[in-house]
Amino acid sequence: MWLPRVFPGAVLLLGLLCRRGAAADSSAGLLELSLGKFRNVLLNKTTPVEAVIRNIATNVTVVIFQIHSHQKNVTISFNKNTSTNSSGTGVDEGLVSILRPQQSVCTWYLQTADASQVLSTAVSFAYTERDPIPGGCNLEFNLEVDPNIYLEYNLVDTRIKFAPANLGYARGASPPLCDSETGQNSRWRLRYDVYQYFLPENDLSETVLLNQLRKMSEVQSIRANGIRLVSLTTDEKTNVHFSSLPGQGVIYNVIVWDPLWNTSAAYVPVHTYACSLTAVVDNCSSLRRLSTKIFFTTFAVLGLFICFFGHRFWKTDLFYMGFIVSGFLSFVLFTRITTVSYDVCLILTAVAGLVGGLLLVAYWWRFGFVLLCMLIVGLVLGFLFSSVIFFTPLGDYKVFRDDAVFWVTFTCIALMVPIVFVGCPRILNILACGIVGSYSVVLAIACYLYTSLAYITLNLLRRILNDDFNQAYTNVPFQTNDLIILAVWGMLAVCGITVQLRRERREVPFPPHPYRIWKRERERRITNILDPSHHIPPLRERLHNKLLQIKELFQKEQPAGERTPLLL
Repeated sequence: MWLPRVFPGAVLLLGLLCRRGAAADSSAGLLELSLGKFRNVLLNKTTPVEAVIRNIATNVTVVIFQIHSHQKNVTISFNKNTSTNSSGTGVDEGLVSILRPQQSVCTWYLQTADASQVLSTAVSFAYTERDPIPGGCNLEFNLEVDPNIYLEYNLVDTRIKFAPANLGYARGASPPLCDSETGQNSRWRLRYDVYQYFLPENDLSETVLLNQLRKMSEVQSIRANGIRLVSLTTDEKTNVHFSSLPGQGVIYNVIVWDPLWNTSAAYVPVHTYACSLTAVVDNCSSLRRLSTKIFFTTFAVLGLFICFFGHRFWKTDLFYMGFIVSGFLSFVLFTRITTVSYDVCLILTAVAGLVGGLLLVAYWWRFGFVLLCMLIVGLVLGFLFSSVIFFTPLGDYKVFRDDAVFWVTFTCIALMVPIVFVGCPRILNILACGIVGSYSVVLAIACYLYTSLAYITLNLLRRILNDDFNQAYTNVPFQTNDLIILAVWGMLAVCGITVQLRRERREVPFPPHPYRIWKRERERRITNILDPSHHIPPLRERLHNKLLQIKELFQKEQPAGERTPLLL
């Protein structure tokens, strides 16, 4: 009877002991590796780890060793005593070992400067003499042969750069000269393919990153799982720009290909979240400011009303469209010419948007010119439609790197919308209300939950505000969250358009001119004495009477009757 109860506990205890034993092997200072096999290792400050690969085949000429951690730097070196030319420090680091004749063992040393233990994953890959050597023609960085990709980011764009590769060669031979010639027998025949891989959205965990890095480390798995964004020749600069996606994990890697032998080799993959995981303020968990949430939540509530009732409440619709145009232009202006903080800029944008919306309503009230109002409404819808077009892979074509080509094409697409619907302005207005109003809900959701759909307009704003953003690739992930939010956007737009079309089909296309109605009513009151409204006092007199009534409420009531004794 006691054996079934004791057996599970014994198994659990045995498992814990085995796990401690495995960790103890690495912490004791030795990590045995096999080519192409990933091993997790715990690093600490006090005890360096020696990583060893044995029994390397004789046809292997180069071994690339790499190690990755989530957020804390680790150091790898050829020697126990690290030096600048023989070591590297970072979260994604690698070293290239050029094998000597008869060499069958490679050794590297791993350590971290962090006080706590750092979980890392290590792997090594072997290449033969016909395979190109990543970073073999390095002239910029510290290592003689540098297979690493160097990454820099800010909230707008992410930049990677890497050292050019060299041709492979046999053990004991001299490496080919990098710049002796530019023909097909030199490293100038090599090609570089840059790949991108997105981690699951809204997941910043260490386990997910270390597991997904395995998909972007080897040539075959990179081609199977990654997205190839650009191919470079040796004549082009080995640096690439991307649009930053703060809070979204991205892995980048480069494959160098030798077209003569049809062989390839991979650099060391690098990852980023375009934000800091360790900062106390403005870290990956606190990217979305309170001011942004308030602004876009209020904007979405009004947009949802416009989506279903915009055409019926015509003046509210005009205010909303005027707010968008004025707010967008003012935000660009304040950001470009002032140095105020983001929160102050957002407040000024809201004020300018209110003024712009009221001015458009006032213009309609005074002049009542429908076509000009519909031109503004059509441009807002055209702006969103053109942004959607360039949000697709079409926007990454090289021809649109030229600002002149981009903005002329963008403007033509935006102008097509009001031109196409110039004969049916009511349909145009209902479409604009449904599509633009429902997209404001998407922007509000993006303030609380990551979604790539927010970058439909955000990438365009980045291109306006940043001069170098025209060189950035704007590819974004499209995962389960984005599909759900896209379905919500489409459902709201279709429902809003359908409701307004059915309700307005028997109504007049647009309300009458307000100023003419007011003027006609005023003339009627003046000429028609029998009209009760003719006897209404002027506005100034009515305001004065109201103020007197309010003043009387705060005056003390006077006593009635006489209180003093009668005089004899």
